[in-house]
Amino acid sequence: MQTDCHHIHMPLKTMGPKGAWLVAELHARSRTVFTHDDVEVITGLRLKSARNLVARLVDHGIATRLKPGLFVLVPFEMGHEREYMGNPYVVARELTGGGDYYISHASAMELHGMVTQPQLVVFTSTPRFIRSQVLLGVEFRFVRCKPQGLFGIEEHWVDKTQKVRISDPERTIIDGLKQPEHCGGVSEVAKGMWMLRNKMNPERLVDYALRLDVGAVIRRLGFLIESCGINAPEQIERLRKRLSDGYQLLDPMLETEGKYLARWRLQLNVEPDELEAARST
Repeated sequence: MQTDCHHIHMPLKTMGPKGAWLVAELHARSRTVFTHDDVEVITGLRLKSARNLVARLVDHGIATRLKPGLFVLVPFEMGHEREYMGNPYVVARELTGGGDYYISHASAMELHGMVTQPQLVVFTSTPRFIRSQVLLGVEFRFVRCKPQGLFGIEEHWVDKTQKVRISDPERTIIDGLKQPEHCGGVSEVAKGMWMLRNKMNPERLVDYALRLDVGAVIRRLGFLIESCGINAPEQIERLRKRLSDGYQLLDPMLETEGKYLARWRLQLNVEPDELEAARST
């Protein structure tokens, strides 16, 4: 039993100078989520030695293995926590290999303070095909977007040292209207828009919708701007000019039912009281 107690208090220096220096250097470079490549670059070790060094960090509870080749440093104050993930948005950034990406949909809504419930899935949009995966109980979903769809993105600090790319509030609404299934439905998007209605830039919303050029998004946005009481007659006019023929569902996730609204060529298949409830959040 004695050895167990000893192991819990194992000080950092038992990792040897190389390990301790590596940990300090990863912190200094804000690479708390790191790969074998990072370790090779920092230490100058060959791959096999770099892997052995990381394996020792994991054994000592100083790092957690998120998946093969991807690790996160455990903060000193957490002791030897085995299941530590760190910030899931930083992990999402690293899972894209740092390529073109942005935190999107319900996750962007959460970061912008546009949701009332905690989100259990991390959504990231990227032009690359990346399989969805579950790491330490957190689900990471990747939504394919076209390279020309990478606009309306800003940098967002998720903690003191790490920032990620995230859709700005207006782009977040547009993505939600395009793919409501990644946001919990159109009424959740309406709720998010209502919560930030005084900060929303109507011109930017319409610019993004017209740039994306998806008929259903143009219809839904016009309807939402009006139902949120955002006063933007010129922007409404821009959207109405781009209406195409035929009707679309207000929420593609719900049944095909409800009355037709000629003004926006929408079938209102969301109960009016549900949209009303969105405005009382």
